[in-house]
Amino acid sequence: MPSDIPQTLRPFFQEYELGKLDVERSAFTIIERALAWGDCAELRWLFARYGNQRLADWVRHAGWRCLPRRRFQFWVCYFQLDDYQSGERVWAN
Repeated sequence: MPSDIPQTLRPFFQEYELGKLDVERSAFTIIERALAWGDCAELRWLFARYGNQRLADWVRHAGWRCLPRRRFQFWVCYFQLDDYQSGERVWAN
């Protein structure tokens, strides 16, 4: 079964064959890249596919280390998170 990931996200999955990604097994990476780089249509797909709660949980637990700092802060505000994890980053972004 081919993936239903929007083809417009292809530039952010250069090391993968987009059509072969399993949207559940690769959810972490798909969520990371779509939240970091997705446009409005791609984010609508992401929210429809994974739901608000799953995305908020992802941001809460992994966003600080996976997303660019400004995108992470945006999603923290968007989901109104006050209980998110954070830590030291190896590289500033």
